[in-house]
Amino acid sequence: MSFERTLGIRMFERLPVLFRSAMYALRGGFLIRPLAIAMMLGTTGAVLSSLEEAIPAISSWIPSTLFPSHQDPGVAQIILSSIATSIMTVVSIVFAILLMTLTLASTQFSPRILISFVRDRTTQGTLGVFLGTFTYCMAALPAARALPHPFVPVATVAGAMVLALVCVGWLIYFINHISHSISVNHIVDRIARETELVINEFMPFRQGPFQLPERSEPASAEPGGAILNRQSGYIRYINVDRLVTLAKSYQVCVHLERRVGQFVPSGVPLMRVSKPERVPADRALHLLATIDIGPARTMQQDVEFGIIQIVDIALRAMSPAVNDPSTAISCVDQLSRIMIFWVSRMPPPSHYYAPPHILRLFVPWISFDGLLDTAFEQIRHYAAADIAVSLRLLRAFDDIASTVQQAVLRAKLLERALRVMTGCAEHLPGDELTKLQQRFAALETAVAAADAAG
Repeated sequence: MSFERTLGIRMFERLPVLFRSAMYALRGGFLIRPLAIAMMLGTTGAVLSSLEEAIPAISSWIPSTLFPSHQDPGVAQIILSSIATSIMTVVSIVFAILLMTLTLASTQFSPRILISFVRDRTTQGTLGVFLGTFTYCMAALPAARALPHPFVPVATVAGAMVLALVCVGWLIYFINHISHSISVNHIVDRIARETELVINEFMPFRQGPFQLPERSEPASAEPGGAILNRQSGYIRYINVDRLVTLAKSYQVCVHLERRVGQFVPSGVPLMRVSKPERVPADRALHLLATIDIGPARTMQQDVEFGIIQIVDIALRAMSPAVNDPSTAISCVDQLSRIMIFWVSRMPPPSHYYAPPHILRLFVPWISFDGLLDTAFEQIRHYAAADIAVSLRLLRAFDDIASTVQQAVLRAKLLERALRVMTGCAEHLPGDELTKLQQRFAALETAVAAADAAG
């Protein structure tokens, strides 16, 4: 098979995954929404000025007290050009404020949280409205002319004046919004809400009173052939439905070696198939095309990435250079909120069958254990000498345990609480350790009561 044909097949097969990834990236950037608003307002200015020239009666709707110079195109040109130039000056100010905010958030909290600022709809709307006002004025400016016959787009100019007033009010609102956005509590809450949205999409079904036991993981998808990764990066999205369809079509069982969020170097096995003789090079390309791999993690299916962002903020707050336990406590609160939301949902299936009795795909999603370690282990380690954060960790475990229905999960939470006690025993004085022991005893009693009742 020629290189051009191989490349063409791979690009065609990757179109659904690439389209989803592109839409995710564009939805959260400073391109699509500001550009759409700017194009809409620019088109409005051009169409309104054309309609006003075709239907002169439209100009009579604007009172003379609002725009007395109905016959002087020079006044209209001055107004439109003045608004356009002043708006571009304000746009530069908005960009300066935005860059300052991004720099402050990156250095003070974590560079990973920049994605939440970039996805902020208020910021995107602000850029769109200001750029849209500029394009509106530029699109309407050619209509105001003295030759070959004088014409003044009165309604269009009045619309530009209204947009200028809107921009003034929007700038005040934007400054107020930015001042709240850089608050650490606001940042952590926004990351937690975005993580809950990912969980809600990824795990749509609520946990029932009874849970079916998970099937045991197959041993490396049976003795089979490995399909090597061809692009280094993080796994950002797995098209499960497409993978199951291909595995059924090829009559093989596919076992993914890495889960979403993990880094896969080029040349490392990404998946294994049970009957490698049925998966030649072109079919292997089809299977690889179902997985989106990129240089940075995203929150398309990666719940862990949202938790990591909050943990980064907590760790930086507990560093000796910052020494801000209140921020760390706020992060622990939001992490417990995410974990409670996670345990309230049915975990995603790892085994996919087509038809029902034939295993076609195994996907290693992150487990409750893994998510719990990601959320609290590093904080526990660095908070061993901080009584306030350690106490809040025990409270978080207590809150999560009160919502858990499975005894085995409560036991895991109690085990993590015991690690907090063990780590603090070497660093805290006796009176503070007593407070910690009392809270641990309360957690232990609550878990024992829940186990007895269950």
